[in-house]
Amino acid sequence: MTLQRTTVHETDGINLAAAEQAAGQFLRALGLRTDTESMRGTPQRMARAYAELFSPRPFDLTTFPNDEGYDELVLARAIPLRSVCEHHLLPFVGTAHVGYLPGQRILGLSKLARVVEHFACRPQVQERLTKQIADWLQTQLAPKGVGVVIEAEHTCMTLRGVQATGSTTITSTMLGTLRDDPRSRGEFLALTRVVG
Repeated sequence: MTLQRTTVHETDGINLAAAEQAAGQFLRALGLRTDTESMRGTPQRMARAYAELFSPRPFDLTTFPNDEGYDELVLARAIPLRSVCEHHLLPFVGTAHVGYLPGQRILGLSKLARVVEHFACRPQVQERLTKQIADWLQTQLAPKGVGVVIEAEHTCMTLRGVQATGSTTITSTMLGTLRDDPRSRGEFLALTRVVG
C-alpha cells in the first residue's frame, strides 16, 4: 500500500503586540475603558483570540491507493465548523457535510475535518468556503465527484442588523458525478439530512 502524505500549512506573520495595541485603540474608540481591572487585559486577550481564530493548524493530508476499487460515496457528516464573517469579523458556526466518490485514491477520514478547519480559519464568506473545500478535494484526490454542504448561523445576521435569531444559511457545491448525475446528487443530499 503506497501512502501519500502532503503537509498542509499556511504561514502568515502575526504580530501580537501590534494587534494588542490596535485592539486597545479600537475599544477606546468605541468609548470603552481599558484601564479598569476587568478590562485591562482585554486588548491582549482579544488579540490572542483573533490570532487563534485566524491560524489553521498544519496537518498531513494522507491518501491511500483505492486497492479495493471502492466506488460508493464516502461522507463525513456534521463536521463542526467555525469561521469569521469577513464583512463584520463576527463568528459564524455550524456544520459541514463533506463527501466524495473515490477515484484512484482514498483519503484518511479525519482529513475531511482538517480540510474544513483549514479553509474556515480565515475571514470568510460561506459561499467561498464551501467552494474552496470542494475545489481543493477535487484537485488533491481527483475523485469521481465531490460534494460539500455547509449549514451555519451567522452572528452578523442574528446578533445585529436584522437580528434573525435562529436562522441558518445553507450552501452547497457539487462537482463531477455528484453534480451531473441526479441519483448520485440525491443520495448525497439525502445522506447529509439537509433535505429530505
